[in-house]
Amino acid sequence: MARCRLCGAASLASVVDLGATPPCESFLAADQLDRPEPAYPLHLRVCTDCWLAQIPPLITPEETFSEYAYFSSFSTSWVEHARTFVDGAAARLDLGGDSFVVEVASNDGYLLKHVVDRGIRCLGIEPSVNVGASARDAGVPTLTAFLSPDTGSAVRAEHGPADLVVANNVYAHIPDVVGFTQGLRALVADDGWVSIEVQHLLTLIEENQYDTIYHEHFQYYTVASAIRALASGGLSLVDVELLPTHGGSIRLWARPSEVAGEPSARVAEVLDREKAAGLQELSGYTEFSARVAKVRRDLLRFLIDAAERGETVVGYGAPGKGNTLLNHCGIRPDLLAYTVDRNPYKHGRFTPGTRIPILSPERIAADRPDYVLVLPWNLRTELTEQLSFVHDWGGRLVFPIPELSIVEVKR
Repeated sequence: MARCRLCGAASLASVVDLGATPPCESFLAADQLDRPEPAYPLHLRVCTDCWLAQIPPLITPEETFSEYAYFSSFSTSWVEHARTFVDGAAARLDLGGDSFVVEVASNDGYLLKHVVDRGIRCLGIEPSVNVGASARDAGVPTLTAFLSPDTGSAVRAEHGPADLVVANNVYAHIPDVVGFTQGLRALVADDGWVSIEVQHLLTLIEENQYDTIYHEHFQYYTVASAIRALASGGLSLVDVELLPTHGGSIRLWARPSEVAGEPSARVAEVLDREKAAGLQELSGYTEFSARVAKVRRDLLRFLIDAAERGETVVGYGAPGKGNTLLNHCGIRPDLLAYTVDRNPYKHGRFTPGTRIPILSPERIAADRPDYVLVLPWNLRTELTEQLSFVHDWGGRLVFPIPELSIVEVKR
């Protein structure tokens, strides 16, 4: 019987079953198209004891992150988000030349480069060899490793304790949530701070963001379940911020439990919102599966109708969430001719499972499609501006989440 990876309880209730899909970042080269492709069940359940939502750990982080296709710096808004965070954290924590900042899952140095620019000593811990190399090329000191209690202790012994440990968009990516949290505690100074950004289960449920469920994301947090997870490693939540990133995220400010003190009023406010939404009882999850099915039906109906009218639809972006959506809906190149992406690593490759070609963004202007299906819908404002040129030939943008939306853009 499956047990909760946080509390060990055997009381896991189904939230939504998305069938079986390939890992969302396993993009295919042309010479792989005639080979078998593994697919794994994608079934979200919630523990009715600690209310941590989770999927089974069917793939390992090593399989996903040894060489990774996602480079954070290709999102302009995400780089700006990181700069704003560094500016705020430096002011909040009085970080300066004598401080030490560590970022876990530091990707291509998109955040720590702002720390470097401030003259603050820092270190990135990044498991992916290829993106870590990009960070070092950009002047960001980076260790190629997964975080564990041993890694945290080794970094602390060599570099000293960190005044601030940052873990953005990684707390969902590790199946050993307890060991990872212990690693954070090993890194941080006894009077230091940990900042974690992770998607908020509250907005995932409320806004039908089911495409953010994929094999890299092993768990999905409310503030209530995050408090339990942090406590497993000796950390306590002291403050929380609600962020618009990734469709709705939480920034958790934690400290070693010995110095944490009482949490801010904002923590109680968000806990009350989660409770009011029913996320600490099964009633908050029962209708989600039906709303997910409606998203699928509406998108397929639009694509089929467009095809029968002889209209062309192409995609924008090849994010992990897009691959969950494409596979769950069964969309193939007959309905979506291709998608484009700013990341040249993905050019000439094909989306996992659905085998849709990934091209460079210039193809949209060259082909002048009737519709552009925006797969990274969380960047709606940024991409609506970037894609305003489709107005020149009367093209329109399509956003599938939280419900189907067809947008006429203006220059």
